[in-house]
Amino acid sequence: MKNRTAKITHNNKETQIELEINIDGSGEYDVDTGIPFFNHMLELFARHGLFDLRIRAKGDIDIDYHHTVEDVGIVLGQALKKALGDKAGINRYGFFLLPMDETLVRAALDLCKRPMLLCELGSLDSRVRDFNVSLLKEFFQAFANEAGANLHISLLCGNEPHHVAEAAFKCFAKALCMAVERNPRLGSKLPSTKGSL
Repeated sequence: MKNRTAKITHNNKETQIELEINIDGSGEYDVDTGIPFFNHMLELFARHGLFDLRIRAKGDIDIDYHHTVEDVGIVLGQALKKALGDKAGINRYGFFLLPMDETLVRAALDLCKRPMLLCELGSLDSRVRDFNVSLLKEFFQAFANEAGANLHISLLCGNEPHHVAEAAFKCFAKALCMAVERNPRLGSKLPSTKGSL
């Protein structure tokens, strides 16, 4: 069966991004955004979601990390949507509950063309080195908008910023992996009664 892949190039005055994804990969990654902590989160996403991911991003990080983080979310959402095509045969829904030390995060999503984000990760006004953890919400919002995903990510307990961020990305990856998985019982049918998704 053919692997589902996509390559997206994004260029504007704030960011220049090249992103390639293989949904049916094995978790290989090659990520360079110029933001070390964000690289780490994207590498976790690839490995735990079993997505092969290559990202080259240059942005105005001398000003702020916001544009780069948000635009990578935009391009990742676009790439996922392109790689999935008509979504025939996929599970559509995915969910996961992920512990990391004192932290517990829940993620659930529906690849339904109705973008929505509910992100409840506690007080996000904290930093891991120079990375403002509040930017995670911008990333997830951009991804949900472009992928057409209804995405819920909630912190059930925990407060250490690195643990919260890491658990959120791993949990998101696991839920997305479940949602995009081909279901042999569906065959080429859409997971919807509407006739389109």
